[in-house]
Amino acid sequence: MTVLEQMGERAKKASRVLAVAGEKKDKALKAIADALREESGAIKAANAVDIENGRNSGLSESLIDRLLLTDARIEGMASGCEQVAALPDPIGETLSGRILENGLEVRKVRVPMGVIGIIFEARPNVTADAAALCLKAGSAVILRGGKEAINSNKCIASVMRKAVKSAGLPEDAIQLVEDTSRQSSVEMMGLSDYLDVLIPRGGAGLIKAVVENSKVPVIETGVGNCHVYVDESARLDMAADIIFNAKTSRPSVCNAIETVLVHRGIAEKALPVIKSRLDECGVEIHGCEKTAEILGSGVIPATEDDWYREYLDLKLAVRVVDSLDEAMEHIAKYSSGHSECIVTENYENSRIFTSGVDSAAVYVNASTRFTDGGEFGLGAEIGISTQKLHARGPMGLNELTSMKFIINGNGQIR
Repeated sequence: MTVLEQMGERAKKASRVLAVAGEKKDKALKAIADALREESGAIKAANAVDIENGRNSGLSESLIDRLLLTDARIEGMASGCEQVAALPDPIGETLSGRILENGLEVRKVRVPMGVIGIIFEARPNVTADAAALCLKAGSAVILRGGKEAINSNKCIASVMRKAVKSAGLPEDAIQLVEDTSRQSSVEMMGLSDYLDVLIPRGGAGLIKAVVENSKVPVIETGVGNCHVYVDESARLDMAADIIFNAKTSRPSVCNAIETVLVHRGIAEKALPVIKSRLDECGVEIHGCEKTAEILGSGVIPATEDDWYREYLDLKLAVRVVDSLDEAMEHIAKYSSGHSECIVTENYENSRIFTSGVDSAAVYVNASTRFTDGGEFGLGAEIGISTQKLHARGPMGLNELTSMKFIINGNGQIR
């Protein structure tokens, strides 16, 4: 039996305890929060090794930002565990029920997934966030992070396991795959006897590899080629503010925008205003011919690849379009299905956009940076699902559960 299969066996055993753990789950989450705060020094020391290794290996500043753990981010991890503990327990919730003509009482209730596998890249906060959500949802979790964050992940996982054990639950409710080779990732995709679902969190390459190769059911998350369309009726100040926020507040995350589409009728006025704001952060613009004509030589000519790219950096693709329909056609072709926005003062155009754009989150006059479980009032989330089965949009507690039917009778036979 391989190391991963042994982890799977232990996770299955732990999941049976978690399924009926009730309030012990909240006790464990609070213990994790306290332990993360108490061990913040050790976590930062481990993270500093990862940061140094990342810089030495040439990681971009946006990836370094994803990797970095500060006091504020560790506190965010701890408070996130407390917030999850405060959420209503979804397990056992009756989703529907009825009594049949033969007297059978049929109820559909929410139950744990069982064992959840998560493969992710250089964001060590995912280790705590994902484990907390899976624990509350009554499932054991096997985490496999990238090599860039291995020291941080090992420290965080160790802290959490000890805290879970102190709360009277099996420490194997949370396990970390310490082998970051490609082989461990491939083996994890084949653990269909142990994993009930596999969730990839990371770039397009990782997600594609998992979706194409996994023998375990996959929930696809995260790639964010997000768009803002500036309609002909848009207020320029609002458009510039939204674009500035959605691109520059944290360019390395999946709900940051990568492309701006501007209606030709407003482009001459809008583009200089938008560029002026983006210049405050040195955003590099890759634009179509009309964009370059309006903004001048500083614009890098956009290629076909630019419309597909998730830059995760201070770079932005800009295209002038002739109509709302052309903007929607562009989004339909190039979007990853994450988050899109229209800036408009025209109600009918907003209605057409929200009805016709097929993404997990569609905004009218607001930044795409709000696509987040916490911002939506759903609590913490495991990621943003860009597929339609089994979940779509921010994946909170409810999306990490399954369901079963419970039937009560008094001797009925068929």
